[in-house]
Amino acid sequence: MGCATGPGTLAGAGFARRRKSPGLVRGAFFYPPAQVVLDGKCEDGWRSHQWFTWPGNQFAPEQQQAKFTGRLREIVADLDLTLKLEDGPLSTDAAIGAFVADVERSKPEALLLINFWNSFSPKLKPILAAFKGPIIVYQPVGANHQLPPEFLRTAPRVQYIHSVENWDALERGLRAVHAKVRLAQSRLLRVSGQLQRETDHVEPFFKLPIHGIPTAQFNRVFDEFTLTDEHRALARAVRRRARSVTDLKEQAFLDAVRAHAAVGQLLERHEADAITIECLFLKHRKPCLSFALNNGALVPCGCENDLDATLTLLLGASLFGRGGFQHNPEFDTEHQHYFASHCTCATRLHGPDQPEAPYHLRPFFHQLPKTLALDVQWPAGQPATLFKYQSAKTTLNAWRGRIITSPTCPPTGGCATRVLVKIEGVDDVCSVYCGPHPVLYCGDFARHARAFAQLYPLALRTNA
Repeated sequence: MGCATGPGTLAGAGFARRRKSPGLVRGAFFYPPAQVVLDGKCEDGWRSHQWFTWPGNQFAPEQQQAKFTGRLREIVADLDLTLKLEDGPLSTDAAIGAFVADVERSKPEALLLINFWNSFSPKLKPILAAFKGPIIVYQPVGANHQLPPEFLRTAPRVQYIHSVENWDALERGLRAVHAKVRLAQSRLLRVSGQLQRETDHVEPFFKLPIHGIPTAQFNRVFDEFTLTDEHRALARAVRRRARSVTDLKEQAFLDAVRAHAAVGQLLERHEADAITIECLFLKHRKPCLSFALNNGALVPCGCENDLDATLTLLLGASLFGRGGFQHNPEFDTEHQHYFASHCTCATRLHGPDQPEAPYHLRPFFHQLPKTLALDVQWPAGQPATLFKYQSAKTTLNAWRGRIITSPTCPPTGGCATRVLVKIEGVDDVCSVYCGPHPVLYCGDFARHARAFAQLYPLALRTNA
């Protein structure tokens, strides 16, 4: 496995990724051409008055359509999506019926409906009734009169965006579709000591193939791997970049990069996009460093053979574009602060192309021998998102907070990386608990989670 390093960088996985086919999104704009209104032929209740209902006759919808089309093309350029927009506006029931029929033939992953005309909101009802997948509906402020239509605001599988030129909201919706498409075409590798043979099954919500192998395969790859000059250079780079190194011998660095190589070889051998390993009792083979590097490079790696945690990391990588920190939760109930601690935190907290966070190196906290783990320093004052997918409950948890500090050990305990967070608007911090191994992200992504839960109906626990 390649582990390319460069000045000031730490390597992530260098194996070939599985190819993904883009998902099709069909889209249309809804408004009448001006001449149709002036001729009294607009299909609404104002036709006899040649009335330009909201947004009015100065909105220039054709120019707005061109502007929206350009921005939407930019948004989907980096996503696994093909956006097919109707060339002209849809303004008649017959045109909408033809659009519905064509949608049924093309079987898109999602629809994007942009309504520029107040009285045309009811015209979207047949589309919502006919299409059973996710639908993004965008209606600018001023293109509606009085309260927004309740059937749009509350419809299942619909993200209703009623805002002023809100590209971020559109990006959140399209990125949600991108994430669902990508996960359905990904493959998760589970490495477990409970398995005696290889197994296969599919996670039902994401339609994600999961392949299981015995831990003996990982151990064998680790034991048989011969370190190269490239891997020794990676070990030196990991040490050189650290702010400090506590109680770690040279062998710990060599074992850490050997485990990184073993993880990469198994991912490539089994054509997997993500991995979770029953790792606690692997002794000198523990892959803490590898998981930190790979998660920072958006190759999700979950600790302790935890399926929900690894699915959360997979979803976050595509939905947020960042690696997350799988951790165990704790709570300062006097100050109502959330405490996250574990041993595999990525250094690239802001994305794979962004600078690394400072880190210290120290041993894994719980078991001999003293294997290498990263003590990553989170940026105080920046936003954070506590995120967890719970498959048994079909629930997303997404809590917005703000980083307080990375406290030292002692006085806190836990494991190598420790983060203290203030969750916003929560009186009892324990109320955000969603079981073991949630994932903490640096950045405010709770609204991304809300968009996903709207489009792919999931229960949502959030303060967004």
